This record gives sequence, structure tokens and C-alpha cells, in this order.
Amino acid sequence: MVHLAAPEIPAKPGVQVSNAPRVGFVVSKSVGNAVTRNRVQRRLRHLALDRLDGLAPGCTLVVRALPAAAESSYIELGTDLDRALEKARGR
Repeated sequence: MVHLAAPEIPAKPGVQVSNAPRVGFVVSKSVGNAVTRNRVQRRLRHLALDRLDGLAPGCTLVVRALPAAAESSYIELGTDLDRALEKARGR
């Protein structure tokens, strides 16, 4: 599951916001034990890093790993992430 948010407008004049996209990950205990969760998060982090150029400057991307991610291969995770990003961009 992916959530993509547009850049926020600074609350105060003169406050600068970084133009780099931000990415966060949510990998809950339902995905598996600590070793499994860390492996899923490392894979997702690497996949998201490859896709940062396609994100708008200043946007925030949150990737939530579902339990099926524990059994997915690296290629399957990449395909699922691409599909979820396309769907999020279409909103």
C-alpha cells in the first residue's frame, strides 16, 4: 500500500522546505518476525531509492508493507511498488 502526498506549503514566511522527496516505511509485526520485517524494509528502501527521480520535488511517500511482502521476491516487490505508485499518481 502506498500513500503519496503533495508538498506542503510552509506555515510561516521565510521557512524553507527541502525539495527532496521524503520516503517512509511501515512494516508491522503482521509481516513477520524482526528479521523478516528488516529484510522487507531493506528491500523496499532500495526499491524506493531507485524510484526517487520519478517523484515530485518535496512530496512525501509512505510505503506500508502488507503481510504478503514477507513471501514476495525482490522483483515482485518492485512490480508491486511500481503499480502502487502509478495508482497513487493517478489520484
